[in-house]
Amino acid sequence: MSKIMIKARTATRSTPSAVPAVPPAPRWAELAARATVLTTVPSGLWRIAFGFGVPVGFTGATAARYAEHQPGWGTVYVVVLSALAEALAFLTVGLVRPWGRVAPRWIPLIGGRAVRPLAAIVPAALGSAILTTLGIAALTGGWSRNMAEADSPHGIAGLVMTLAYLPLVAWGPLLGVVTVDYARRTLRRR
Repeated sequence: MSKIMIKARTATRSTPSAVPAVPPAPRWAELAARATVLTTVPSGLWRIAFGFGVPVGFTGATAARYAEHQPGWGTVYVVVLSALAEALAFLTVGLVRPWGRVAPRWIPLIGGRAVRPLAAIVPAALGSAILTTLGIAALTGGWSRNMAEADSPHGIAGLVMTLAYLPLVAWGPLLGVVTVDYARRTLRRR
């Protein structure tokens, strides 16, 4: 290919003019996206502390089972799980930032290309539905059943664990409202 064709192709791929103009996210959507990222932090910190062998209140056979692997592969597991949850929550920020409409250049294969709205909306909406369902299930009895087990943390340890995991209930609804705003802003331009 000639240099002119390569330059034209690159310019088309990387210029913001190749992407339809989208109004900026409202302030409330940006705050909701940031809050989404924060919903996973307390449980991640609790899980990582648990993974490194900090006594978090488990007793009996449950404590013995976990003690075999922490520190060890159990530590790696909880660190990776916490990092994955945080990374997935961070993707919500893309729904209110420019990199949610044009993939950052450093991403292999798709860098600099426009993000098709449905490629972001469909997984975000599915994620929101799943997370909201899990949050409702936890609030309507799942959590209390787990905490009623004899080996589960009780007293202050149980309260700390509950407070660490409670923000996760907001993850699904927050992702949902940010997704609806993203859809409203990006799909109406088509």
